[in-house]
Amino acid sequence: MSSSILLALDFKAVAKFFNDGGIFMYALALTSFVALAAIVFKILSLSSKAVIPPELEKEVDRAEESGHLGNLANATSAGSSTLARLCQIALRHRGKSRADITDAVQASARDETVQLNSGMIILDTIITVAPLLGLLGTASGLAVIFSGLGDTPDQALLGRGIDRALHNTIVGLAVAVPAVVAHGWFSRRIEVLVSRMEVLLSRVARLCEGAHTAAPASAKSKAKETSPPNLPRVPERP
Repeated sequence: MSSSILLALDFKAVAKFFNDGGIFMYALALTSFVALAAIVFKILSLSSKAVIPPELEKEVDRAEESGHLGNLANATSAGSSTLARLCQIALRHRGKSRADITDAVQASARDETVQLNSGMIILDTIITVAPLLGLLGTASGLAVIFSGLGDTPDQALLGRGIDRALHNTIVGLAVAVPAVVAHGWFSRRIEVLVSRMEVLLSRVARLCEGAHTAAPASAKSKAKETSPPNLPRVPERP
């Protein structure tokens, strides 16, 4: 019972806080919700499991040690991570030159890099928009303050204007600061992940370059049987 009362009181306090801040406070509330959703999305999309799974990275190490691509091919076909998709491109071009494999992987890597950066534009926009909304709310509070000035200043109206200006300024900065921190952290993580993938994919390309597909033994024996025998050459008569 006491907890429900406290929740009701907190809800009323929050509602009063936003009502006192004016219409721009609701825009800031929407901005904060979008920022939170973008941050959660980036945390999930940039996780190790979604980009470079540790198990797949170990498979690359084992394939390099053994020189065989069998287990790596099975691991990439069953995976849906960014590294798995790029490894599949390299494996489909096995036996070709390293330049051809690298070009094919880089063409797909550009699209994957765009996917890794998805959602960053939202944080960029929020970093710019949130302080501006706070400034607009501050300006609306100043307008209320000036409307209360005159020969007989209205103290209640002056207090309401100051309250609105401060509330919008605080909330605007409170939304922008976490977005700036999250944007910097995500940008650095994308750089680290892309660098690690470049190293791993270069190793996979080197393995695929030497993985020439060998003909089955039965096919070889059949070709040997069907090929004409090497008969001695009969000298021409003079």
